[in-house]
Amino acid sequence: MSVAPLARELAAICGDGNVLTHGDQLRTYESDALLHLRVRPELVVLPDTAEEVRRVVRSCHEAGVPWVARGAGTGLSGGALPVEGGVVIVLSRLRSILEVDLPNARVVVEPGVTNLDVSRAVAPTHFFPPDPSSQTVCTIGGNVAENSGGAHCFKYGFTTNYVTGLDLVLPDGDVVTLGGKEVDRPGLDLLGAFVGSEGTLGVATRVVLRIVPVPADTRTLVAYFDEMEAAGQTVSDIVAEGIVPGAIEIMDRLSLRAAEQATAAGNPDVAAALVVELDGPAEECEARTAAVVALCERNGASGLRVARDEAERALIWRARRAAFAAMGRISPSYYVQDSVIPRTRLAEVLGRIDELAREYGFPVANVFHAGDGNLHPLVAYDAREPGQAERAEELSGRIVLACVDAGGSITGEHGVGLDKKRYMGAMFSEADLSAFQKLRCAFDPLQRANPGKVMPTPRLCGEVPGPYRQHPLEAAGLAERF
Repeated sequence: MSVAPLARELAAICGDGNVLTHGDQLRTYESDALLHLRVRPELVVLPDTAEEVRRVVRSCHEAGVPWVARGAGTGLSGGALPVEGGVVIVLSRLRSILEVDLPNARVVVEPGVTNLDVSRAVAPTHFFPPDPSSQTVCTIGGNVAENSGGAHCFKYGFTTNYVTGLDLVLPDGDVVTLGGKEVDRPGLDLLGAFVGSEGTLGVATRVVLRIVPVPADTRTLVAYFDEMEAAGQTVSDIVAEGIVPGAIEIMDRLSLRAAEQATAAGNPDVAAALVVELDGPAEECEARTAAVVALCERNGASGLRVARDEAERALIWRARRAAFAAMGRISPSYYVQDSVIPRTRLAEVLGRIDELAREYGFPVANVFHAGDGNLHPLVAYDAREPGQAERAEELSGRIVLACVDAGGSITGEHGVGLDKKRYMGAMFSEADLSAFQKLRCAFDPLQRANPGKVMPTPRLCGEVPGPYRQHPLEAAGLAERF
């Protein structure tokens, strides 16, 4: 079936106005937030209901057309990048909160519900802990696909710790339910396999989330250091004391400068700012805050602010959450990475990043979830200058490999997507990758769900007909980069 008949079929399912084929309309969906990777889809469809999603996937299956599910497009790994000759299924209209069940600490949502709206729906008694910096716009479907984390993941965990059930449209259009609402179901943990699968096993249309009670008290402080090593040592000391903060974050000088321009939060121009948030019973918070302040002072903090009220706490967090977007104030372009290292190797890896930055001549800002060693180096460059984008990408890749060499991971929460699949072999053996592929083939033997992502390619599912589809960036001769 060619694209034109498929477009008519999808229009019959979702309505004429919900199927986009014009070039100007398609341009909106050429990339996710990793803007230097762009591919224009053949068509985009915007279903309104879970049943429409099922019928759209079934039609793509019967037509032999690959598809990519897309939420808000805030991903940073090229995971929602369209596939040549394929369909983009946009889930942003499935944004209903279907049920709020506070007695059982559960909420049931559609995939287009934003992360922050989940916490708003269960406030003031409960909240949803995974909180990416883009939480005001990123959606639960994307959080599930990427197993998103956020500032509070050190204490509270990632999205996978909060998904207890979902309805899944398989790549052939069948629908299955994984997990349950109120109790765990016996059997293989297919739910755990789906969370973080980056759209390669199917598309979730209904998600059951666990929520937790709002802590009795919260204390937030920010400490300033003239040396990054001192900030990193403070993190290690806090953890060694048995203190588990709700959040523990570090921003370096360059990211602080950018955030200060954007928020006027009152942060000084120092080598590092350490944000620590403690929550729990009031007496415990008071004691833990005093202990953290003492550790910061012992490690030579040049300044320290403890939020006096909710307004000051919000200002501290506004500066931290603005760090990525604020980089646009000091650089016309930047490349965001996401890798993980052991906390004990922090000073060593940051030193290596500085060396690489000098070698390539690009500033690198560092913002990271310090508790679990999840780095977010931002390589600043100018895409208008020939060759800079390629060199920035190369520098970013060398940072990823430096993290792996230090005993870390290629990604902590942004996913592999198209951007980092080239590094999978640095972490996993061929036997590991083969096992991953077997699971993927069990869900999607024809490999039509987000093909060309996550796994090093080409990889087929045995002798099953329906060839692996190269991603167009690979077909254009860039395979050695992936």
